[in-house]
This record gives sequence, C-alpha cells and structure tokens, in this order.
Amino acid sequence: MRILAFGTYQAADHPRVRVLADGLRERGHQVAEANVPLGLSTKERVAMLGGASGALRMVGRLARSWSRLVLVSTRVRRRARPDAVLVGYMGHFDVWLARLLFPRTPVVLDHLVFAATTAQDRGVGATGVKQRLLRFLDRAALTIADVVLVDTEEHRDVVPPSLRAKAVVVPVGATGAWYEAGARAADRRADAPLRVVFYGLFTPLQGAGTIGRAVGALPDDGSVLVTMIGSGQDLDEARRAATGGAPTEWRSWVDAAELPDLVAAHDVGIGIAGTTEKALKVVPNKVYQCAAAGLAVVTSDTAPQRRAFGDAVTSFPAGDAAALAAAVRALADDRDLLARRRAAAATAADRFRPAAAVAPLEDRLTTLLG
Repeated sequence: MRILAFGTYQAADHPRVRVLADGLRERGHQVAEANVPLGLSTKERVAMLGGASGALRMVGRLARSWSRLVLVSTRVRRRARPDAVLVGYMGHFDVWLARLLFPRTPVVLDHLVFAATTAQDRGVGATGVKQRLLRFLDRAALTIADVVLVDTEEHRDVVPPSLRAKAVVVPVGATGAWYEAGARAADRRADAPLRVVFYGLFTPLQGAGTIGRAVGALPDDGSVLVTMIGSGQDLDEARRAATGGAPTEWRSWVDAAELPDLVAAHDVGIGIAGTTEKALKVVPNKVYQCAAAGLAVVTSDTAPQRRAFGDAVTSFPAGDAAALAAAVRALADDRDLLARRRAAAATAADRFRPAAAVAPLEDRLTTLLG
C-alpha cells in the first residue's frame, strides 16, 4: 500500500505519528510524508480556541501552514496517488483539508487526543461555550475520517456509538530510537545510587504533584538520585513537594533527539500518577519509552496500563505518593529485584515496536481497500 502521512503534526514533540509511519514502512508499505508543522503545543491549541481573538490567530496559523501543505501534497500526489491518507496527531482541523484534497481516498485520523477531555483534564474550558466547541470539533473530525485510531479500549468507548465501528485500537508504542538507546546503555554497578527519571509536561494527568511528594519522601542520603525533566502547570507544586527528599536535578527541556540516551542512563522510569478521568484511560508515551530503553517502570495501577504491561511494570494506586516512594525504595534496596523488573519491562516492550504496534491498522486498511 501507498500511505501518505499528512498534516501539521510535530513528530519531534509527539512521536506517535513516527511510530505509525515507521511501523507501516517496516511492514513493507510505502509511506510518504506531507508535513508542515503548525508550531503550537497541545496547550496552546486548546487555549487559542477559548475566545474570538485566539480562534482568529489559530485560523491565521492554519492558513499559513495549509498553503504550504497543499503544495507539498500536490507534489506527492503527482508522483503516486496514495491508497490511504494518515492524518497525524492533533489533526482535528487537518482532517478537513485531507478530505478536501483526497475526496475519494480513505482518510485515517490518529485521534490520540480528544480535544474536549484534554481541556477538562487541564482545567481549561471544562464547561460552557468552549467545551461545546471542542466537542463539536471532536465529533466533526471523527465523522469526516474513514478510520479513527485510538490508543486504548477506554478511548474507543469515548467515540460516539454511531461512529465507534470506525475506531481501531493501536497502542502508542515507541520509536526505534528508544530500543537503540537501551541497547547502547552502559551497565551500572550494583552499589551505584539508584537513578530515577520522570519527564513530561507536568499536567494533572501525569500527577506531577504526587510524584513530587514521592520524591520528597525518598531518602536524601544519596542512595537515590532523581532527574525531573520538563515544565508545565504543576511544576511549581512538584518542586515544592520534592524539597528535602532525594537529591534531584531539574531540567526544563531536553532535545527530543537526546532524550532516549539520557533516559536510558537511568535505572527506573516513573510513568504517571494522576487521578483525573483522562489519566485512567491512557498508557502514556513514557511507559512505552522507558520500557523500550530497558528501565524498570513504576506507574499507576490503571486498567489500560495493566492490560498493556501486566506484571512487567511495578504499579501503585493512582495518587498515592507514599506507595510510589515505597516502590522506588524497594528497587533501591534490592538490586536483584531491580534487574528482574528491568528485564520484564524490556521483554514486554518488544510487543510495542512500531511494526507490531501498527498491525491492527494494517488489518483495517487491508479490509477497507480490498
């Protein structure tokens, strides 16, 4: 099949589309790209829809990106018309353009994020006019697409019943860079401090405050060293809560190309700890990535994460900082346990390499295209 990955997606920030494209290539399909990044984060996109001025700025950004995207798409189409168009993450608007440019071609929408629930999770536009607008955008995007990709069964259940037959569950997975970083990582001495890492946008979904409190409950004797990477709305809360605990390096930003090797130099990766409705529906990028890099993973005990990784990760009750801290201390105190947890996570991660992750999408496209 010839697949065109299309849209204003930002693969460096949101690698899901890279997993999809790489996986399809690895399964023998031709994947071209027509990509003009919009240059806005998820937070900025949601916030800009909150008022007339923000919506106008969004329209201006889209107009500039789309004008270039049309040119790129035209060049690709002249070489070979695609059998299917894959609209990348945050494609609520791009799917409209894809349908206009490719009216007779099946359009696949990677609907990893529902705009309405994302706004609720982040406390932005949880009610009122904005929420109605975001629900409309979600519904319209799902209606336009021929195939809708979601990451968990829980998110499939959010798709309106009349459109749910379009939905295909494709796990987020991890790009090959994470597996390669794990293979390169140097062995660490058994008596070295336990290295723990968390990275993210410090949103309520991630439970950054809970993670901060867990760090604050860890010993400050140097037996555990923590790296916290990223910034966001709950960063200050996390930093305050971590005061007095394990020695912690706070890094506001790491280039996406450098992140896999940096993470792979640690022993333990923290997934999420949030208790929001959305937090109970996801398996976050970092759980797949840390497992692929060969880290032991400690994350909240939720149905989708349990379904994906089972006992290969160490789970704790969502929102329970004391339980998270206890799980990390147990790994610091028992290096044989740490080795077993690292091996288990790496073995489980093999099921989510790009070629394996996209198998359900390939099946659906094969059926759709005959």
